[in-house]
Amino acid sequence: MESNNLTYAIISIDDLPKVDFDQVNQTSSQTIKKSLDFTKFILSWSEAPTFIEDETIIPIQTYTHKEMLSELAGEEWSEQLED
Repeated sequence: MESNNLTYAIISIDDLPKVDFDQVNQTSSQTIKKSLDFTKFILSWSEAPTFIEDETIIPIQTYTHKEMLSELAGEEWSEQLED
C-alpha cells in the first residue's frame, strides 16, 4: 500500500504565474522542483486545485508518488553521474 497519497504533476514553466500556491504543497515559485532545462516544474497536492479542475493549467502528466520518484531519477530532472 502506498503511504503517500499525493498527486504529482509535471507542468509547463509557462503556467507558473497561474499557480495558486495556497492550493498545493509547494509554498512559492521558489520552492518548486524545476527540470534541468527550466521548461517544466512539479507540483503536488492532496486535493485537486481549482486551477487544475477548471483546466486553467493542464498538466503535461500526472503521477503517483512512486511514479514521480522514478521520473525524477531521469535525465530531465537529475544530472547523471558518470561511472
